[in-house]
Amino acid sequence: MTVEIELKFIAAPAAVAALPAKVSSLKSQHSAPQHLTNIYYETPDNTVRGMDMGLRIRGFDGRYEMTIKTAGKAMGGLHQRPEYNVELEEPTLDLARFPAEIWPEGCDVMALQGELQPLFQTDFMREKWLVTFQQSEIEIALDQGSVKAGELSEPLCEIELELKTGNTDDLLALAAWLGEEGGLRQGGLSKAARGYHLAKGNEPRKIRPIPVWTPPAKATVEQGMAGVLELALGHWQYHEELWLRGDKQARHAVIEALVMVRQALAIFGGLVPRKATSDLRNLFNDLEPQIADPAVEGQTLCFSPAYLKCKLALTSYLATAGWNAHVDAKSRQKLDGSFKRFADIMLGRTAADIKEAFSRPLTDEGYRDQLPRLNRQIIALHLLAGAYPQSAWQGYIENWQALQQSIVQQQQAWLEAARKHAVQQPAFWLNGTPTKNA
Repeated sequence: MTVEIELKFIAAPAAVAALPAKVSSLKSQHSAPQHLTNIYYETPDNTVRGMDMGLRIRGFDGRYEMTIKTAGKAMGGLHQRPEYNVELEEPTLDLARFPAEIWPEGCDVMALQGELQPLFQTDFMREKWLVTFQQSEIEIALDQGSVKAGELSEPLCEIELELKTGNTDDLLALAAWLGEEGGLRQGGLSKAARGYHLAKGNEPRKIRPIPVWTPPAKATVEQGMAGVLELALGHWQYHEELWLRGDKQARHAVIEALVMVRQALAIFGGLVPRKATSDLRNLFNDLEPQIADPAVEGQTLCFSPAYLKCKLALTSYLATAGWNAHVDAKSRQKLDGSFKRFADIMLGRTAADIKEAFSRPLTDEGYRDQLPRLNRQIIALHLLAGAYPQSAWQGYIENWQALQQSIVQQQQAWLEAARKHAVQQPAFWLNGTPTKNA
């Protein structure tokens, strides 16, 4: 087994053209372009995908390799996923050659193999450079071709950085260096993800509502902090893809994702010193107005150096636990504490803040003035409420969202009723303060 640690980028033509000269300034070993064909397999009821796995046979230079990738982790364009590779004499599946322990308990491997069928394939030319960068050896791969499923296809033009030896810091630093002239954006969708989507008919992807982060059992505060930031980054990546594919409404969801990051930094700001996030916050300060400006084209902005720098900064902060160097012993003890207890405290503060803002009837102008505050705190509720079952928090959040929509849509007839209904809600979290009538 190997664990891939790689960064994936969608590359504009100018970045592709500039790559060889850029890499030539580094100590490197060049590999001539090679044609690769990958055939991905699945059952009619998507059993492999349901196990969070991907199965393929790759053909190159008259040789074949069977690969299965098991459940991993992706943050922005940074992908970490265990994979198992087996050389084959011919392009025929032989699942018994994979380690038995990778399969879920009760999985009948031979029965599974009998149900597998080709689902989609990728065809591309790959050109590679193995470079020495700082303390690490990193492979840079340029892939140009297409992914196909039946009659449907879409082009591929990607640059992937894979850490061979060394550390993730160097991988991220190399990515930032390559992106200094623009033309790169972090790719949230792998080749396989695009192929699966094509195989399902390539239906337009839908805007997703702000998600609620669900912590694992006995999660620490630190896990919660990383978890909500990863949630925001995933929301950003997903809707950036939609925005660039022509969905104009997705721009608003990208802005929501940036507000999610800001709220997460504010929620945990008492535990992590401001100096740990000052650079990140400054990058967001510069980027947010550009995203919100309707005159700015997504294709231009999302491939710009500043945009990439901001997203890489957040990816790096998460991947390297960038807060650790700034945390003292007292804060470390708090970060190691219970996320649920922390969430209870912060939910109480969040509720107190928005209830104070809407504790009495407001003028139309007053409601509009308080809307940004309401927007931020609704997002805070999404980041904190997941320690409780959906049945506990869903109605509470929806009532604040009803007030939010009434303000946005200027529904004066509903504003007062929506305000009262939201403010009078009882707390769903532990040790919630009883609510007084508005």
